[in-house]
Amino acid sequence: MCFQVQGTPLLLTGDTLFPGGPGNTKLDGGNFATIMESLDRRLFTRPDDMIVLPGHGKSTTLGTERPHLDEWAERGW
Repeated sequence: MCFQVQGTPLLLTGDTLFPGGPGNTKLDGGNFATIMESLDRRLFTRPDDMIVLPGHGKSTTLGTERPHLDEWAERGW
C-alpha cells in the first residue's frame, strides 16, 4: 500500500518500492506480478520528481527508478 502526501511531491511506498527495485515478494502473501503491475500502472504514472520514501532505507525518486522496470521484470524480483 502506498500513500501520496497531498499537495507535496512525497510518496510513501512502504515495502512496494525501494531504491533499486520492488520489495521482497518471496515471503508469504507476496506476489511479484502484482507488485510489478502496481509499479507500472499506478506509481510510475506519477511525475519523475516524486520523492519515494520507502518503509526503511534511503529515499529515491520515481524518475531514478522508472527506467529499471524492465530490468526488474527480467531478473524476477
